[in-house]
Formats: sequence, structure tokens, C-alpha cells
Amino acid sequence: MAARTAFTPAPLPRRRSFPFISWVRSRLPARWYDRHLERRDLREIDDHLLRDLGLTREDVRRECAKSFWQA
Repeated sequence: MAARTAFTPAPLPRRRSFPFISWVRSRLPARWYDRHLERRDLREIDDHLLRDLGLTREDVRRECAKSFWQA
């Protein structure tokens, strides 16, 4: 009878990283969501607090009109 040899499987090929995975890991969607929330909060600030911040209603309108991905 022939001697049995231990079976050693070949190493698995390394998985390629898909662009979507690296995009999610970059936390870009989280930054976009945070930006959306900050602009929503800015829109709700009253005029007295805006003056303290040195902003006008026009500044707020312009900032809130931007899309979430725009800095």
C-alpha cells in the first residue's frame, strides 16, 4: 500500500479590493451625512445667534443651498 501524504491546499488568491469597499472605508459617506446635519442645524439658528457668529441670512441661504458633497 502506498504511503499517504498530507494534503496541503494551494494558497487562495488574494482578493482584490473593489473601489466601492475602499470608498466606504474612507468614511466619505459619514462626512457627507455630518455636513448635511450641520447645514440643517445652521438653517434653524435665529438671527440673534447668526449676528454673534458674524453671519447673515444670505450667508446661511448660500451655504444651505450647496449639495451635501460640496465643502
